[in-house]
Amino acid sequence: MSTRADQIRQALASLQPRHLEVLDESHMHSRGLETHYKAVVVSDAFDGKRLIQRHQAVYAAMGGLMQQIHALALHTYTPAEWEADASVPDSPRCRGGSKHDKPAAH
Repeated sequence: MSTRADQIRQALASLQPRHLEVLDESHMHSRGLETHYKAVVVSDAFDGKRLIQRHQAVYAAMGGLMQQIHALALHTYTPAEWEADASVPDSPRCRGGSKHDKPAAH
């Protein structure tokens, strides 16, 4: 049985990435398992595309899988951008705000 992260990798393979990382960051959030992901995608498909167009390409590749997750942090690069700086920002820790969070005791 494949994990949701594996399913995301399979979907993003259609972008023919030169580099692909899919990290399950659900442990940093309050919504449970397999809900929050970070994807680092380096692809020639992003050449000449604005950030919004890159994200739209990822969403199109994901298709219905997007409805099965709560959040997907995207970091999209052309091969030249990745070669110049292969650093990826850390994701912030969850600050709550979900209706599933228990109220803080006062």
